[in-house]
Amino acid sequence: MLLPTVIGHRGAAASAPENTLAGLRRAAELGARMVEFDVKLSRDGVPILMHDDRLERTTTGRGPVRDHDLAALETLDAGAWFSPDFGGEPIPTLARALALCRQLGLAVNIEIKPCSGRDVETAEAALRQARAVWREGPPPLVSSFKRRSLAAAGRVAPDWPRGLLLDRRRDDWREAATALDAATVHVADHLADAESLRAYRAAGLPVVVYTVNEPRRAQALLALGAAAVITDAPDRVLGAGDQAAKSRPAKLPPAR
Repeated sequence: MLLPTVIGHRGAAASAPENTLAGLRRAAELGARMVEFDVKLSRDGVPILMHDDRLERTTTGRGPVRDHDLAALETLDAGAWFSPDFGGEPIPTLARALALCRQLGLAVNIEIKPCSGRDVETAEAALRQARAVWREGPPPLVSSFKRRSLAAAGRVAPDWPRGLLLDRRRDDWREAATALDAATVHVADHLADAESLRAYRAAGLPVVVYTVNEPRRAQALLALGAAAVITDAPDRVLGAGDQAAKSRPAKLPPAR
């Protein structure tokens, strides 16, 4: 698959409630060609879009996500916290989100974000459902901080590319990326400098940097060799990004 240089974070999190269908639509409206979103499981094992382990920040619900069945989660409002204009926006299932992305022509980065102890279960359920929906064309990129999740994703969908997420410096990143057959490495903005980007690229891995909301910083990272940036504001970054960088999407190596 080709990796666009600008990827919408949780849809377009600066302009619409994160991890919602409205956010995915907004990302497309703003010119994004690829979106990232988080997936975890309801109590009854259905993959849904949600970042936090608890419901309070982004919904009208309370308590751990893992304690609620899908039927209960679908009654919650996941948009009003962001703006009254998004009141009534539901928590989407992964299946609905992927179907919408296909309609909108958006490429996808699925981040497996499991609740504690559900690393393997979440990846397996998400990849099974994703494969059922995404039957043709370049497959989504699957990323996670959880190495057990990436390993499980590789077992269910060995031909789908996987990305190793890093939020701190780790000496074993190269070994982990090799063991997991990672196609990309995703690093926090504070980890991305000329030296680290050279090291990641020397390992043959396109580097995705998150979360980059300042256009000048995005320009600098792309100039240093980052393959892509993940941003809450794809319109701002696209508008200020270097035209040459935007026209040179990275091609991900195929999964082995």
